[in-house]
Amino acid sequence: MSPGLPRRIRVGYGLGSLCTGTFATVPGLILLYYLTDVLAVPAAVAGAAVFLPKAWDVLINPLVGALCDRSRLPGGGRRAFLLIGACTLPPLFALIFAAPPLRGAAAAGYVAVLFLLAATAYAVFQVPYVTMPAEMTEDPRERGRVLGWRVGFLGVAILLSGAVAPAIAHADGDTPASYRLMGAVVAVLLAAGMFGAWAATRGAPEAARSRAEPSLRAQLAAARSHRPFLHLAGMWTLQALAIGVMLAGVQYFATYTLGSATAVTWLFACLIGPLVLFMPLWNRLARRKGVRYAQWCASLLYTAGAAVLGLTPAAGPAVGYASVVLVGIAYAGLQLLPLTMLADTLSADAARTGVRRAATFTGLWTAAETLAFALGAGLFALVLAVTGFRSSDAAHHVSQPGAALTGIAAGMSVLPALLGAASLWLLHRYREPATDSPKEEPARAD
Repeated sequence: MSPGLPRRIRVGYGLGSLCTGTFATVPGLILLYYLTDVLAVPAAVAGAAVFLPKAWDVLINPLVGALCDRSRLPGGGRRAFLLIGACTLPPLFALIFAAPPLRGAAAAGYVAVLFLLAATAYAVFQVPYVTMPAEMTEDPRERGRVLGWRVGFLGVAILLSGAVAPAIAHADGDTPASYRLMGAVVAVLLAAGMFGAWAATRGAPEAARSRAEPSLRAQLAAARSHRPFLHLAGMWTLQALAIGVMLAGVQYFATYTLGSATAVTWLFACLIGPLVLFMPLWNRLARRKGVRYAQWCASLLYTAGAAVLGLTPAAGPAVGYASVVLVGIAYAGLQLLPLTMLADTLSADAARTGVRRAATFTGLWTAAETLAFALGAGLFALVLAVTGFRSSDAAHHVSQPGAALTGIAAGMSVLPALLGAASLWLLHRYREPATDSPKEEPARAD
């Protein structure tokens, strides 16, 4: 058994989740609304501007993985890429929300180009980042501890960025200036996590080296040969898509269903607050009943909570807030348990084949996750466009037709519930891999 990693490296690695959690949350929560209600971009065009740059990750992730594998840059092949991402993503993110005085399609073009560049910088950081735990130690329990810090900081990042970013953006009535300030503040948070992870993992051991297949086609061929991974990745992709739809819709739900743009802060608190409180309970359930059983419970609770959320227009705001709390409790499990199942699957694959393919599978996992979150915003934008949502700028808000109000409520509830229900079929098909190596513990920070 390999020696334990120093706490400095475990905690320092976890700091990187301040970036991954923030970049996954803030654009999904704010960017579509920024385009339609501040820059007067039509909903369909805004959806494309949000979706296409993130879809680019599906193509760029395998390339970044292959470059990392061949890298001989000083400071370690993976860590050098962390530094490149840290130097480029924060300023690019700030520029997304620093648009010149443009409106409509021109504003969408500006945001799409900057978002594309930011997504590329994020891939440069994220792909090596998610591969590092499998290479720093061969001890599954030690990997569980590393992942525990990653998940812990992920919860902090989602809670902090999801609460602070909307509060700053709405402080002066959704003006372009307030969004510029928000972009700058979030950029500082990104930089803190990225530079922190790069600096703190200096001297991290390389117990094993995994290599990604050199192309997306080769990675997909490898995945097709591993059915447990296919079912697990498919399940998480549908659940990430459901979460992406809900993130994109929460600001619209607050503004047009609950009647206050600032209500998004309370909605987000209900959604993310349980992340810290209930994650230890999901950990305990996974240890007692198994990770797959706990994942079933979290998935069913998410689907039920999303479905009940659709009753808010008729039953009142209290039902809406209570439903979001249920979704938040489930979300705590969904952030933790699929990662643990993935680690189990990768460990069993290495034991079975004698080949370390963690870089290949984690590259596909992150690409599918990123695409799902981006497609979630695109799907919600499509709902807005089909139901006749009217875009506006910060100075001229317009009333919405009844069909658009119905579409917002359904897009926030019915659509995520359907996606959650579909993911249950893939979870049913997933079979826990058998391996003679010690079983991966649920992630915990210690």
